[in-house]
Amino acid sequence: MSRFLVLTDLPDFEKVAQLAIHGSLPGNLQRIPAAAAQLTPEELLTRSLGEPTDVLLLGPDVNRSTALDLATAMDLLHPDISVVLTAPADSELVMAAMRAGIRDIADPGSEPGQLRVLLERNCLTTDSRRRQSSDGRSDRQRGRVIAVMSPKGGVGKTTVATNLAVGLSKFAPMGVVILDLDLQFGDVASALNLEPEHTITDAVFGAAAQDSMVLKAYLSVGASGVYALCGPKNPADADLITAEQVAILVSQLAAEFQYVVLDTAPGLGEHLLAALEMATDAVWVCGMDVPSIRGMNNGLAVLHELQLVPEVRHVVLNFADKRNGLTVQDIELSIGLPVDAVIPVSRSVSLSTNKGVPLLSEKTRGAAWRNLDKFARRFDPASKDALRKNMHRREVLQ
Repeated sequence: MSRFLVLTDLPDFEKVAQLAIHGSLPGNLQRIPAAAAQLTPEELLTRSLGEPTDVLLLGPDVNRSTALDLATAMDLLHPDISVVLTAPADSELVMAAMRAGIRDIADPGSEPGQLRVLLERNCLTTDSRRRQSSDGRSDRQRGRVIAVMSPKGGVGKTTVATNLAVGLSKFAPMGVVILDLDLQFGDVASALNLEPEHTITDAVFGAAAQDSMVLKAYLSVGASGVYALCGPKNPADADLITAEQVAILVSQLAAEFQYVVLDTAPGLGEHLLAALEMATDAVWVCGMDVPSIRGMNNGLAVLHELQLVPEVRHVVLNFADKRNGLTVQDIELSIGLPVDAVIPVSRSVSLSTNKGVPLLSEKTRGAAWRNLDKFARRFDPASKDALRKNMHRREVLQ
């Protein structure tokens, strides 16, 4: 039986709410004075009589700021209960409500039929969320989390990450998602030629942070079949996203997808460190130049000290050119790790980047394409044993 708790002192609004559920939705409605919005969630729910509360409806006379504070606390302590705010919707309110965990916004002038549809939708959401929390989903196998990283920028990290995601999707169709963790200047959207309706900013606040079904609705998907959660449209939004929220988001995605590719920001910021706590693999992207090699050495040293180096490591040498005075062996000796993939300097890579179409989505079969495809196949469970034999065979730059 659904239960509806409405906070209002307006008899007319209470009547509309009663008409909305009468004869159409199971359960009953209980009115509590609007001032109760100042109570804690626990204090408020102790006033609820009968069956458990499914939907908390905040009337139009509830103070806006108080309503948002209550919704935030309710979302944290009782995420299964759907909170509905009654107020004239505008873009500023919608964003604030989403961040507070409010599931829906009802127009103050709603007719009973309109309010009925909204309440029924939120009852279904509550029921789904409660089933998910008790159906043992947390026990199923989690996906592989691959952090593509580099202490220095400009080494083609996003190119490697997006092509890796496309390569993985060839043997895990619809099972790959790429998350743009360069929260200020991420390029995943342009690299995949996407115009995302939602970004990571939307995903870490409100309903998506608690409900994987909502989160999946926020993902974009391109022609390659790779799901993507792109970086914020406004670089300033990066300051709103905490490391803890990133960890929760990565965990959610790993529960839903076979592969989660993380395109991280240069350096070793708090968001990367939080993501590495969840990562199964680290892909280090290194340029064929001394500053890039030194940066990788320093980054590895710091992560070793913090004990945050994932057990499985891969090194990708990008923009490789044998004419620059260094060899693959020189780089391996310097970093103390084998190079697992060598991506040569290629005009086709630059063209694909400018078109917003990852190279592995193209029909070309040049050296860069072959090496990127070969690297992606390292993660295919079906060929794991065969690849292990040659896992540390030295790559040769043609």
